[in-house]
Amino acid sequence: MSEVKTLVLNHKQIQQKITRIAYEIYERNVQEETLVFAGLTGMGYVLAGKIAERLKEISPIAVSLIRVDIDKTSPKIGEVYCSEPGPYTDKCVILVDDVLNTGKTLAYSLFPFLQDNVKKIEVAVLVNRSHKLFPVTPDYTGYELATTLSEHITVNLDPENATVHLH
Repeated sequence: MSEVKTLVLNHKQIQQKITRIAYEIYERNVQEETLVFAGLTGMGYVLAGKIAERLKEISPIAVSLIRVDIDKTSPKIGEVYCSEPGPYTDKCVILVDDVLNTGKTLAYSLFPFLQDNVKKIEVAVLVNRSHKLFPVTPDYTGYELATTLSEHITVNLDPENATVHLH
């Protein structure tokens, strides 16, 4: 028996969500000279790159993109690394992931930035499942989706055929 997948967002809809998130980030950070996009391992990093590219097209804000390496299945405080070591003092960091489930992974991914005196940290996600167990709330959300904990979200950010499926 094959697994049933429900299309949640198609390629065009994902592009629209990315554009809207980029505009929202610009509106809230118009006074900033630089923003650091910190994408979580995997699709979070790909999404961060797409939002950063779109922001560069619509604003004069300088953008840097880094990857936050974290084990999403079992995050631990001492095992979160950034592809660029920083420092991030007085920087505005946009932490990006594809899906927000309980908030645990995003909470642990704050660790490298909390060691520096960052100016502020904002969170952007493509899909918010609203199963909040940790005190992490996204500042920028592409799509709110009520799901059960047993359901899964699959994000594919392929340049030609990006999709989000529920299964």
